[in-house]
Amino acid sequence: MDKRPIGVFDSGLGGLTVVKELMKWLPREDIVYFGDTARIPYGTRSNETVIRYSEQCIRFLLSQGIKMIVIACNTVSSISLDIVKEKFDIPILGVIEPGAREAAASTRNKRLGVIGTQATIRSRAYEKAVSRLDPEIRIFTNPCTLFVPIVEEGWNDSKIALLTAERYLDSMRDEDIDTLLLGCTHYPLLEDAIGKVMGPEVRLVNPAEATALEVGRILKTRGILNEGEAEARYNFFVSDLGEKFEELGGRFLGREIKCARKIEIEKF
Repeated sequence: MDKRPIGVFDSGLGGLTVVKELMKWLPREDIVYFGDTARIPYGTRSNETVIRYSEQCIRFLLSQGIKMIVIACNTVSSISLDIVKEKFDIPILGVIEPGAREAAASTRNKRLGVIGTQATIRSRAYEKAVSRLDPEIRIFTNPCTLFVPIVEEGWNDSKIALLTAERYLDSMRDEDIDTLLLGCTHYPLLEDAIGKVMGPEVRLVNPAEATALEVGRILKTRGILNEGEAEARYNFFVSDLGEKFEELGGRFLGREIKCARKIEIEKF
């Protein structure tokens, strides 16, 4: 049994949707979360900058005595994952491979939709990952740029969210997909609106859930699962404490966040 925490980081707060799934599927595991809120968004940065930021985030988490790292950011997963796995001697998992595996296994007609930010769609990371698993799957992509600000404004259940989803997803419906991969950590908060537009016949795949399940498999395989009975502890760190952090973070997590701490990430 290994009582050390799992480390999770993201460029902002979207990765809290991954933490939410970790809490659900691995309720005994302590978690340390870092959101690089001072330097968001990563999607507009060069690859070199994203890699440098990623390494700093990992070094901070290592200072917290963690046993595994989850990169809860699609941009970082697509750009930095292979590099940091080579550099750091600790299990590191991104969100793209677990999400791609779940989506490839879910589609019945081999017509899969992928939505995400401009940076994620441009990277073709999900397309490449799915194609490696099953080259027969046809993949249709669309960047949904306005979904992130809609979520961060708290308009998840509004008419604005529904109308925006209809505008973005009309082309997906025309392609007769049966599975839609939500390729951004913000998008699970829009599952209701997206589900209404796509209809019940289209399965929505949340990479956050697939990632949490994969974390459990890795911990068990390596013999570092926490099987104790003590209540899990959660610690939250950010590089900038904005006025709406606790409110917005709590919305992503589905529960109240208390005592988030600001750190100087550049020191790492």
